[in-house]
Amino acid sequence: MSTQTPESFEWTDLDRRAVDTARLLAADAVQKVGNGHPGTAMSLAPAAYTIFQKVMKHDPADPEWTGRDRFVLSPGHTSLTLYTQLFLAGYELELDDLKAFRTQGSKTPGHPEYGHTAGVETTTGPLGQGAANAVGMAMAARYERGLFDPEAPEGTSPFDHMIWAIVSDGDLEEGVSAEASSLAGHQKLGNLVFLYDDNHISIEGDTETAFSEDVLKRYEAYGWHTQRIEPTADGDVDVPALHAALEAARAETGRPSIIAMRTIIAWPAPTARNTEASHGSALGDEEIAATKRVLGFDPEQTFEVSDEVLSHARRALDRGAEAHAAWDKKIAEWRTAQPERAELFDRVSKGELPEGWQDALPVFEEGKSVATRAASGKILQALGPVLPELWGGSADLAGSNNTTIDKTSSFLPKGNPLPEANPYGRTVHFGIREFSMAAEMNGIALHGNTRIYGGTFLVFSDYMRNAVRMSALMQLPVTYVWTHDSIGLGEDGPTHQPVEHLASLRAIPGLNVVRPADANETAIAWAEILKRHATDPAPHGLALTRQGVPTYAPNEDAAKGGYVLADSSTEVPEVIIMATGSEVQLAMAARDALEAEGTGARVVSMPCVEWFDQQPAAYRESVLPAAVKARVAVEAGIGLTWYRYVGDAGRIVSLEHFGASADANALFAEYGFTPENVAAAARASLAAARA
Repeated sequence: MSTQTPESFEWTDLDRRAVDTARLLAADAVQKVGNGHPGTAMSLAPAAYTIFQKVMKHDPADPEWTGRDRFVLSPGHTSLTLYTQLFLAGYELELDDLKAFRTQGSKTPGHPEYGHTAGVETTTGPLGQGAANAVGMAMAARYERGLFDPEAPEGTSPFDHMIWAIVSDGDLEEGVSAEASSLAGHQKLGNLVFLYDDNHISIEGDTETAFSEDVLKRYEAYGWHTQRIEPTADGDVDVPALHAALEAARAETGRPSIIAMRTIIAWPAPTARNTEASHGSALGDEEIAATKRVLGFDPEQTFEVSDEVLSHARRALDRGAEAHAAWDKKIAEWRTAQPERAELFDRVSKGELPEGWQDALPVFEEGKSVATRAASGKILQALGPVLPELWGGSADLAGSNNTTIDKTSSFLPKGNPLPEANPYGRTVHFGIREFSMAAEMNGIALHGNTRIYGGTFLVFSDYMRNAVRMSALMQLPVTYVWTHDSIGLGEDGPTHQPVEHLASLRAIPGLNVVRPADANETAIAWAEILKRHATDPAPHGLALTRQGVPTYAPNEDAAKGGYVLADSSTEVPEVIIMATGSEVQLAMAARDALEAEGTGARVVSMPCVEWFDQQPAAYRESVLPAAVKARVAVEAGIGLTWYRYVGDAGRIVSLEHFGASADANALFAEYGFTPENVAAAARASLAAARA
């Protein structure tokens, strides 16, 4: 899509009419369903139209085109801001979809949903996360360029594109946007532009209730390029000024840009404008009719779209085809010049893994004591050379999380003084910003063409939780590396010892929580996560130990989520002991004690209950036969996960309270995580099953 320079910028009566059409479509859609957020969609219509029709490189006929710019609507409640532009530009939305706004099964749900509506780049429900998603997309765009075309002069590569985001007062009040914006400034993400809708209105009224800082000074301190646009005399958006500011932001390649655009919410509604009521309530038939009269529309008509306006707006399809064709030519030239990188691009874009990649996975010596966090670090370093698309880091805990994939290459911008700084580096330093790290990882995954992971302590997953939930909601293949997974971290005490976290995370639908028993299970888990990236995309959380645990012989059945690690001496086991992570060794020792007493005991390692539940019923029955009622589950956290697996006669060795600051071994002994206590639980379960 060709863009207009400020000197050649045109704003015709048809453009103005298209904007007014979008305003009234928003008002009519909310009025029809009886709920929604019309005001911001009305006042933002000129800005969104300018981005989609005059500035952004996109192709409505191919919403997933690799060469496109990305657009993020961070205040997702004003979804009609996006839906009206998708409709006008010629994406898959039609007028009936707008009429079905917020109704079951429609393409126009209350908040835009990724994967549900063509042209929606991310699900921005909770405020602030869309801003962080956009930062992640900008990071991914830079890394993608480094993978495929690093030597190209600035602005000449087919992988050069922009990330445009509309953000609101609410987004900028949320802490996650501050975390992400700080990182964006530090990273000098010149391909990122925020358009800040400074409308001074929130649900509780004027933003003076809670928000009075100078936003642009804050962003200037972050290292952003800042601009401000005032409204026209009558209160509308000054479109030529906006267009000039957007183009100036595009031209600023050495730092991210933010444009503060003062708007009047619900403009030009005669009495609803500049009121909190217009934020989240239908305007009412009389107010909408009055607004239509102000704009020169028929007050008796609803969802009015003239053929002339639609034809004019859908010239975006022609511009998109033109831009796409130019990109196709450029990418063809690149393929000819860079055949090896073209081969890499084709593999990565399909989500495929290179032939023989699993040969790089380490196999750990049986019997050795290895912390699973340490094993994970060795696995990442082994995979790095064969999977250049794999990158990631930590929220300032890389030395503890073992997430450094390449010590010589840090993802840092030109001008950073560190010797390993490289704008296309492998290791990401997210800083002490766990929430935004997760939201940025979502943006990276949404952007595509890379594989991202990020680490912190398991207890800090609480900080990240809503972004992890969004990963699951969007089915994004991001990998969370959560270490220090139990009271086994010891002396740092209960503030850092996760107790409820495993069960809490397993409660998120679509999130796979993987707690491997040893180093070899960790390698098998990483392999399974990588295999699922394209075929069964979902977020994964690896819960890894700080302390060393015994290494067992590798068993590929670990990829099924649960398997028989050690079987009973009897044909049918009398009792089954299932465990995860560092507690598997306790199950093994308890089994030895029971077998010595003549009791047939089976140990089931269950690294991922979600993977296990996906297996065929016959396999699950072979591992956990329904006829065996005596069962014990062992995990150093609350036992909530395990009741459905142990049944009425079962017993759970768990931790139903917070830990303490002490040596890990002392804590495990004090809280009953011993072979003796596990064996006693098995005997109690046997007695209950026989009663």
